[in-house]
Amino acid sequence: MTGEGEGRFTAEVMTAAMRQIAADLTVCTDDAELLRLTNNAVFALPGAGIVIRITRSTTFVDRVQKVARLAQWFAQAQAPTVRLLASVDQPVAANGFLATVWHYVTPTPPAPTYEELGHVLRRFHELGVPPFVLPAWDPVGDARRRLADAEALADNDRAFLEHWCDQLAPRVADLNQRTKPGLVHADAHAGNLVRGQDHKVVLCDFDATCLGPWQVDLASVAAGEVRFGRSGAHRALATAYGYDVTTDPDWPLLRQARELKLVTAAVPLLASAPGIAREFTVRLDTIATDNHEARWTPFARLGG
Repeated sequence: MTGEGEGRFTAEVMTAAMRQIAADLTVCTDDAELLRLTNNAVFALPGAGIVIRITRSTTFVDRVQKVARLAQWFAQAQAPTVRLLASVDQPVAANGFLATVWHYVTPTPPAPTYEELGHVLRRFHELGVPPFVLPAWDPVGDARRRLADAEALADNDRAFLEHWCDQLAPRVADLNQRTKPGLVHADAHAGNLVRGQDHKVVLCDFDATCLGPWQVDLASVAAGEVRFGRSGAHRALATAYGYDVTTDPDWPLLRQARELKLVTAAVPLLASAPGIAREFTVRLDTIATDNHEARWTPFARLGG
C-alpha cells in the first residue's frame, strides 16, 4: 500500500494511522486491505471483522462526530445501513486523525444495482428525521471547507472555484428555504452500496448525510451518468424510486451542486496524488468551458 507524492494525506500516512488504531484495538493488520483512498482512507481488516475509515481532512472533524451519532441511530431504527462497532467509543483518534470503526460486510456478488439503490433510498428517506440536530444540505459550505484544506491549489483555480461557490450559494439557500427538510444521504450512488452474505444491500458512507431536499439523493446518479458515461443508471434508479429528478424544476441547480462536489472533493489531495491532480484539472476545464461531452474518471480508480 504505497502512495505517490508528498503531503499530509498520503497512503503511507493513512496506513500508519490505521495500524495505530488497530494496535489500540489489539487486532492484527496482516490482512489489511486499502479499499479507498479518496476523501477517506478506508481499510478492511477481514480477519478482525472490521473496517476502519480515516478522514483525510483537518476541517471536517465535526463530520466524524456526526457520523458516529447517526450510526447509533441507524442501528436503533433498523436502517438499511452498515453498522458501527458498538464496543468502541467512537470516533477514535490516531496520529492526529479521526476515524470510525465499522463491522466488516463481506462483499457478495452480484454487485449492487442502481435499481436496488432506488429501493434502499426509499427506505432510507422513510426513516424520517433523527431526534438530534443534523446540518442542513450545504454543498457550497462543504466546497469552501475543501478549499481551506487545499495544499497545492493554484491561485487561478481557487479564484474560479470561489466564484462558482459565490454564484451557487444564494440558489442553494433559496432551495433549502422552499422545501421541507428530510434525511438525505447526499452521496447516493451504487459505489456506496454493499451486498452482504445474507444478500441484503445496505448503504455506507454517511459523511455528507444531512437534512435537505430528498431530490438531492437522485441527482447524484443523474449527474454522474452524464459525466462518467454510466448509461442506464439514472433510468434504473428513477424507475425503482418512482421519480425522475431530471424533470424537476430545480434539476439545473441540483446538477451544478453535485458537480461542485465532484470537482472540489479532490482539492485537499492535490499535493499527495498526481493522478487525482490530473483528473481535477480535466474536471475543472470541462466546467470552465461548459463542456458536457468530456468524460471524467472516478477518483477512486486513480489511487492515492
